Amino acid sequence: MAKSEIKPIRKDIPLSEIERRIKALEKSGRVLKRLFFIRYRYQGDSVEEAAQKVSVTKKLGYIWQGRWNTHGFPGLIPRFGGGGPPLLDEEQRNDLIASLKARNDWTTKEIRDLIKERCGIEYTMKHVRELLHGMGMKLGKPYPHDFRRPGDAEERLKKTDREE
Repeated sequence: MAKSEIKPIRKDIPLSEIERRIKALEKSGRVLKRLFFIRYRYQGDSVEEAAQKVSVTKKLGYIWQGRWNTHGFPGLIPRFGGGGPPLLDEEQRNDLIASLKARNDWTTKEIRDLIKERCGIEYTMKHVRELLHGMGMKLGKPYPHDFRRPGDAEERLKKTDREE
């Protein structure tokens, strides 16, 4: 037996319109999940039942329903802040890229120190890696070189293979 509703859902648009939008948004998973929740509510499920069907908490179901009741469909679209502006301006980024390309064996710590020295901006190691990835650069672990290895090691190896 279903519990009595604490907050009823507003049914301003027909269920067929919700179905149409679901089909149009099949690739947008977040909005689609929220629309499924609203459809279940239209079909008579409680907030708890509808939330369970889309695998979210009852509290989140009430948040989605509140946004639906207040703003309609636009209320279901995620609102991301987008973050702040980048700390390095375009000129600083280009200067950093030129410096990094001049040498190919930088460590993340060295890059972080270089940015701090030249631009006065202190990044975490993780942020430096993300910054480099965003600039299209790849991080790699340097291959250790044995100082005892002779310069003609490959030739010697080929000679020993032929002798056997």
